[in-house]
This record gives sequence, C-alpha cells and structure tokens, in this order.
Amino acid sequence: MMIKNVLKVSALVLVLGVASGCASQEAIDRAQATADSAARDAAAAKSTAEAARAAVDGAAQSAASAQSTADRALAAATEAQACCDANRDRLERMFQKSMSK
Repeated sequence: MMIKNVLKVSALVLVLGVASGCASQEAIDRAQATADSAARDAAAAKSTAEAARAAVDGAAQSAASAQSTADRALAAATEAQACCDANRDRLERMFQKSMSK
C-alpha cells in the first residue's frame, strides 16, 4: 500500500514536472517570439529613420540650392535697380539741362 502511494505520488510529481517543463518551454518560446518581433520592429524603425534622414538631407540640399538661386536673383535685381537709378539720374540731368537753355 505504501509503495502504491509512493508510486502514485511519484507519477503525479513526474506528470507535474513534465507539465511545468512544457509550460516553461512555452513561456520561453513566447518570450523568444516576442524578442524576435521586437528585433524586427527595431530594424524597421531604423530603416524608416534612415530613410527620413536621407529625405531631410535631400531637403536641406534643395533648400541650399534654392537659397543660392535666391541670392543670385537678389544680386541681379540689385544690379538692375542700380542701372535704372543711374539711367533716371542721367535723364533727369538731361531734362534739367534742356530746360535751362
């Protein structure tokens, strides 16, 4: 009778041990799957960040090019205004000279 009880308890402990081992393996597998998913998400985020950085770099280059073009346009406009001012002054002097005769 005692041996039967010991065998029953041993069998029960064995079954519980195996079950807890399976549960532990399942927990490890879930944790591994979660870690793998997190690693994939991190890689995707890194890729997105690199693409965004490339876009920002491209936008910065475009902005620098636009600024350069604007600077050249301002210089040309300033030069044209100076020419117009000089022509206006010359015409005004000519008009004054003709009026004084």
